Amino acid sequence: MKKLREGFSTGSCMTGGAAAAALWLTTGTCPEVVEVETPIGRTLYLDVIPKEKGVCGIVKDAGDDPDVTNGSEVITKVELLPEDGAITFVGGDGIGTVTEEGLKLPVGEPAINPVPRQMTERALRKIIGDRGAVVTVSIPGGEELAKKTFNPRLGVLGGLSVLGTTGIVRPMSEEAMKDSLLVELDMYARQGHHAILFVLGTTGENALKAQYGEFRCILQVSNYIGFMIEEAVERGFTDILIGGFVGKLVKVASGTMNTHSHVADGRLETICTHAALHGASRDVIERIYSCVTTKAAMKIVEEEGLTDIWKDMAERASAHCRKTAHGMARVGVVFLDAENRVLAESANVPEVLNAVRR
Repeated sequence: MKKLREGFSTGSCMTGGAAAAALWLTTGTCPEVVEVETPIGRTLYLDVIPKEKGVCGIVKDAGDDPDVTNGSEVITKVELLPEDGAITFVGGDGIGTVTEEGLKLPVGEPAINPVPRQMTERALRKIIGDRGAVVTVSIPGGEELAKKTFNPRLGVLGGLSVLGTTGIVRPMSEEAMKDSLLVELDMYARQGHHAILFVLGTTGENALKAQYGEFRCILQVSNYIGFMIEEAVERGFTDILIGGFVGKLVKVASGTMNTHSHVADGRLETICTHAALHGASRDVIERIYSCVTTKAAMKIVEEEGLTDIWKDMAERASAHCRKTAHGMARVGVVFLDAENRVLAESANVPEVLNAVRR
């Protein structure tokens, strides 16, 4: 398998642009290439695009990661103050503003995260010493790009965030996906929430809202159900409602806590087991087992009058989730059918709903 190429973060771009701009201001010459020291000790050599004295651009290269900012120009302006003092950060064109409490930045601040600020300040101090400065970062087109990110869900409005904890962009992995989910979970925890709705994706989220109304906080957990339950419990969540298409959540009924197809399947085996427990004949079990999709199996279950199995599986899924939560949280499970209607609920859904709904 081809090794995926790494890239560098928007935080590294801002740092490089700021360093180049400061060198231009202090030496009179803009460097063609600037060095950036990353928090993990790796040195980057970034090409500089000179704009005007004290303003430099760096083109974001996300490597082989499907990053929406790949190819965007991060433009950084440095203004030196006449006296010693702090380095302050301003969000320019395309940079979002924090509007919700619970993130690592106060409400009203530009969405320039702490690590990129620290990287930039360290780079500038080597050039300007103790002198005060104002750093303004812009990403043209960032407001539109931000609509494709988690920012609107996190309360970062009007543009992108300047991100990066290592300075390096590693091609999208489970670890990277989990990290992004934990940012949102941490925000809800800091806001004092103890109840949350986990959905697998946007379709499930919309279906559950249509069925039950609005929720206090919602997190799309993708396939990482077990991981997110454990992380939620660690952060003090005591009520978790999980909803999604039965074709995914039936795996949870078998105790599979990561529903990605490369981890495990067992959907048809689980349906067959419950159908057998409800008295299905060998012929029916064989027909279900020979299905290629959950949807095809669901049709047989309905034709054979075995629809009570969904309630049993929702109950089993809830039990496995409560076990994953080490008994420290109530976990209700809602199965949705192919038309996004509620197919079955675990018995504890009504009480969990009371905690999770607005």
